[in-house]
Amino acid sequence: GMMSLEERRPNSYPNFIRSYAACAAFADYQVGRVLDALDSSSMKASTIIWLISDHGFHLGEKDHIEKFALWEKSNHIPMIVIAPNVSQGNKVCSAPVDATCVYPTLLELCELPMDGACDGRSIVPLLEDPAGEWETPALMTYGRGNHAVRSSRWRYIRYADGSEELYDHNVDALEWKNLADDPRYQQIKTEHQKWLPKEENSPISDLKKK
Repeated sequence: GMMSLEERRPNSYPNFIRSYAACAAFADYQVGRVLDALDSSSMKASTIIWLISDHGFHLGEKDHIEKFALWEKSNHIPMIVIAPNVSQGNKVCSAPVDATCVYPTLLELCELPMDGACDGRSIVPLLEDPAGEWETPALMTYGRGNHAVRSSRWRYIRYADGSEELYDHNVDALEWKNLADDPRYQQIKTEHQKWLPKEENSPISDLKKK
């Protein structure tokens, strides 16, 4: 779609990239204003900050524009947490986590009862020790039956039609070489398949319709 638009309206693609970068820069500036206000307030020492975004955005990688995919670029989002007396400043954690961790983590940080109906897992242990052991991979879903499992090294994708993708991020961070059909990696696929949802809810109806 972007390439056909580029043919009809030259420079649409670079303008798209430029506009996206401007949007991100503007959002970053607004976050800075909020943090400056918090730093100058009496609430600084008792406020949890959690910066998270909508899912990622392709700008042409893998010949793809926008979101709507289960690849790394479409699902890798910023997640920055400051929890007074818990998290460590200026530390990066490389363990893959997903957005289901937000709710249980905030419950634990606020010393509230855990919700037994919650699927997610608190990442307080990672806030305390970013290099600590973490065996739970991140799970992503796009439509019923389409899921991706991201461990520290691998991204495994299985679609509703049964097709699969497997990428080794140690050597293929851009996810161009699909290893799913290589029998040498069957055990890797099996290990990741156990994290796929056992049950799925039906898609919600169109919220615009009554």
